[in-house]
Amino acid sequence: MTEFGSSGMSEARTLSAGVVKRPTRLADGRELIYYDDPGTTLGPDRAVDARELAPRPETATMRRDVLTGDWVSIAASRQNRAFLPPAHLDPLAPQTPTNPSEIPSAYDVAVFENKSPSFGPALAVAHPSHPADPADAGATDGAALVAPEPPRGLDDLVAPGLGRTRTSVGRCEVVCFSPEHAGSFGSLTATRARTVIEAWADRTAALSALPGVEQVFPFENRGEAIGVTLPHPHGQIYAYPYITPRTTSLLASIDREGPDLFARILEFERAGERVILEGEHWTAFVPFAARWPIEIHLLPHRHVADFAETTPAERDELAPLYLRLLRGVDALYDSATPYIAAWHQAPVHRGRDTARLHLQLTSPRRAADKLKFLAGSEAAMGAWIGDIPPETAAAKLREAVASVPEETL
Repeated sequence: MTEFGSSGMSEARTLSAGVVKRPTRLADGRELIYYDDPGTTLGPDRAVDARELAPRPETATMRRDVLTGDWVSIAASRQNRAFLPPAHLDPLAPQTPTNPSEIPSAYDVAVFENKSPSFGPALAVAHPSHPADPADAGATDGAALVAPEPPRGLDDLVAPGLGRTRTSVGRCEVVCFSPEHAGSFGSLTATRARTVIEAWADRTAALSALPGVEQVFPFENRGEAIGVTLPHPHGQIYAYPYITPRTTSLLASIDREGPDLFARILEFERAGERVILEGEHWTAFVPFAARWPIEIHLLPHRHVADFAETTPAERDELAPLYLRLLRGVDALYDSATPYIAAWHQAPVHRGRDTARLHLQLTSPRRAADKLKFLAGSEAAMGAWIGDIPPETAAAKLREAVASVPEETL
């Protein structure tokens, strides 16, 4: 556990690439971490959060969908989150006398616990003497709901029964890429991008060590068409108390196809016509069976389970390469492209020798003025129909990426 002094700041620590980590706390006890760029112009001191804040909301409750086995977190406090505020009331900008935002000081990159999380702030408590039992306090079989308890482990989460509930333990964090009011990861400098990547690696390691956390997921939602409610350049990190449905399917595919699945995918794609961008450590490509009009996967060349396992050299190359990729996506049309940038990482305790860190970037944009909406077949049945051949999409993306000037990275 991090120890904090009377000022609220703990001891700074230098990470790789010269990034400096400065942990502190917000007025309601939430963790806030500043990540300073190498050669930052900011001083070491940070202002104390002097706001008077209401108590944090109760941890949400998960309910199990017995038809699919999926857990659904019912987080009603998220209804009150900020929605497209003006610049002078940006909750992710540094605080001013007229803007009591979430971050007290000027910053390069800042990470803090979400005020209205889908998971947390409560964490799991071990139940070594409790077997998974569908007739326990978290399984009501249609009776009146009772106060749920945290999950007792993965075996508990797959146990059968109607009306099963568990506390949505875990952690949700906001990652502010810049103090600017508008932008995205693609608008950062290479130095700032490298700082964010270092923050992802550091937070992945820290969140993976929390009790009850089974998977850590960094991501960026970009654009109102995706549902973004804050234009401020930022992403999020979710620390789940279960292995997500997407990753559960992935692990089943690895069991079916073989433990070297990602190595074979990379070899297959690099030999084909869908590669967009290659480096010494990373390759970006449109996948063979792309679902979305714009879908890009980015894989490291060696097996790493998550960002915490990447080397400084891999992080150094990723910063400009990822920027080039994102700016290429924006160069496809005359206006910025909405997307979800999902960094899939191996679960904390399972599949770490076989499930590889990778990016899946998707956008519903199928033309300058058209979006793909998930209708009956995709939304209801999960049966996808692609609008654009992956080879055609890859050719357009290669051309767009090639148009990005080297000097802008």
